[in-house]
Parts: sequence; C-alpha cells; structure tokens
Amino acid sequence: MFATPAFAQDVGGAAGAFTSFVPLILIFAIMYFLLIRPQQKKVKEHKAMVEAVRRGDTVLTQGGIIGKVVKVKDDGEVEVEIADGVKVRLIKATIAQVLSKTEPAAS
Repeated sequence: MFATPAFAQDVGGAAGAFTSFVPLILIFAIMYFLLIRPQQKKVKEHKAMVEAVRRGDTVLTQGGIIGKVVKVKDDGEVEVEIADGVKVRLIKATIAQVLSKTEPAAS
C-alpha cells in the first residue's frame, strides 16, 4: 500500500558509498586552503612579530593605544610608555602591530 519500488532497488555497492563522500572531501579541502591555512599563517606571523619586539619600538595595541616600548620582560609582558611619564604593562599578545622598529645596537 505504501511500499514503493525504490525499496527494492540496490544502493550501488561500495562505489556508491565512495561517490557520496567525494563532495564532502572536496568541501573540506577547499575550506582548508581558503580559510584554515591562511589563518594559521597569519597567527604564525603575528607570533614572530610579537617575539621580535624590543625596547624603543613603537607599537599599536589591540585596544588602539599607541606607545613606545620601554622594557621587555621575560614573562610575556612589555612596559609601554603611552605619554610622558605614563607607563602601562601589557601582555605581548595584545600587541596588534609594530609601527616602527628600532635598529639593534652595533656591537
């Protein structure tokens, strides 16, 4: 009464199962190359930039504050002077951009 001839048909075996996964694999591959890989590259570049910060660099924080690095501490902090005599401690990861780099001292 409610049975249709589609129930009696064969699924197609292993070839049918493989072809149903091909679009899923293609979508994942496209997402990897368009979204995941560029984001990983951006994170790696930001980490390298933050590790290269040294005294005298002018930095922009994620909060929009521009200041000059006064001291770089070992525990992931930097001390930034944002005005004459006004110094704030920041976590290195909150540095969004290094606006001007200082040259290393000649040895």
